[in-house]
Amino acid sequence: MEDVHNYAAYTKAQQLIKWRRYKEALKEAEQLISQVPEHPDVFALISQIHLFMDEYDKALHWSNQTLKREPQHELAWFVRVSVYYYTDKDRAFEEALQEALRIDPYEPHYYYLQANMLNKKGRPKQAKTALSHALELRPESPLYLALLSYTEALLTNFEDSARLERQALNNNMESPNVYFFLGLASGQRGEYKLKETYMRNAVRLDPDSKQFQDEYLDALQHNEKLFKICLWPVKFLRKMKNWQILLTWVVAMLLFRPLLILFIVLYVLLHWVTKAIVHVKVFGWGRRGV
Repeated sequence: MEDVHNYAAYTKAQQLIKWRRYKEALKEAEQLISQVPEHPDVFALISQIHLFMDEYDKALHWSNQTLKREPQHELAWFVRVSVYYYTDKDRAFEEALQEALRIDPYEPHYYYLQANMLNKKGRPKQAKTALSHALELRPESPLYLALLSYTEALLTNFEDSARLERQALNNNMESPNVYFFLGLASGQRGEYKLKETYMRNAVRLDPDSKQFQDEYLDALQHNEKLFKICLWPVKFLRKMKNWQILLTWVVAMLLFRPLLILFIVLYVLLHWVTKAIVHVKVFGWGRRGV
C-alpha cells in the first residue's frame, strides 16, 4: 500500500494539529482521501482531529472506519479509548483499554486515563498502581507526577503528595492540566491558597475550560474568611483515619447533636453566602458566569 506519510498534506495536517488549528488540519486530511482513498492512516488522522475538536461521535465513527480496514491500528484504538473516557462510558472504556494495551502495551497515556477513571470511582489505590506503570514508561512526565500527587493526597499521604508536587513543577512546561491536578492535590491537603494559585494558572492557560473555572472559583470560595471559620474543624478531620472520623461522628451525634445540627446549618449557609460573594467579586452583579 502506498505510504500516506510521504504526502505533503499528511505532514501539514500533523503540523496544524500541533498548532491546534484543527479545522485547517481537517481540510488537509479530507483532501488526502481523494489522493489515497480507503487508507486507514488517513481515517485515523481524521478521527484524531475530531477527538481534539471534542466531536466524539465523529471521532468514534472514523476510528471504527479505520479499524474495519486495519483492526490493530494503534492511533485508531487510542482515539477509541479516549472517546469512551471523555464520554464516561465506563464499561466500553475498560473493554477498549484492555484491547488497546494488548496492541500497544508501551503507551503510558492509557495508564494515565485508567488512573483518572479509578480516582473518579473512589479507587485511589488502584489508580496509584496504574500510575506506577505510566511512570515506568515516562518517569519525568509532569502530568503523571501531578496526577500521582493528587492520588497520594486522596490516600492522605500528604508528604508524598507534596514531594511529587515539587517534582512535577520542576518538569512542568506550563501545562494547564499539570496545574489543575496540582491544584486538586493542594486542595485535598487543605492548602487552599496554593490551590487558588494553581487553578489561576490553569485558567490562564486554558480559559475556555469550565472544569478549570469551577475549581478556581471553588478555591476562591475556600479562601474567604467566613468559609475558613467553618472549615477549621476539617483540618483535624484530614489527619484522621476513616474509622476515627466515623467514631467521632457517632460520638458527636450522641453527645452534641444540637451543636452538630447548628454547625451543619451554618456550614450550608456560609457555603452559599461565600459562593455569592466570590461570584460578585469575579463576575460582578447580574452576571451568571463565563
